[in-house]
Amino acid sequence: MAEIPAWSEKARVVMLGRAGCHLCEEAWSVIERVTDDLGADRAEQDLGSVPEADREEYWDKIPVTFVDGRRHDFWRVSEGRLRAALSP
Repeated sequence: MAEIPAWSEKARVVMLGRAGCHLCEEAWSVIERVTDDLGADRAEQDLGSVPEADREEYWDKIPVTFVDGRRHDFWRVSEGRLRAALSP
C-alpha cells in the first residue's frame, strides 16, 4: 500500500490492532514506554474500524505500528528501532 492511510496520522505513533490480541498488548506496552520517555503522542486504531482495503492489507500483520503516517513495524515493536525513528 503506497498511500499513507488517513487514520495513521492521528498521532506521531499509531498502532493498528484489535482487542484480545496479546501481541497488541505487548506492542502497546513498548509504545507507551517509548512515547512517554520521548514526549511523543500515540494512538490506537482498531482493525475493525479502518477501510476494507486496509483491513485486507494488515489483518495478518497486527499489531502494525506507524510512525509519522508510515508503516514502521508489524507483529512486534522493537524498542530500539522505535526510539531511533522518533529521535531527531
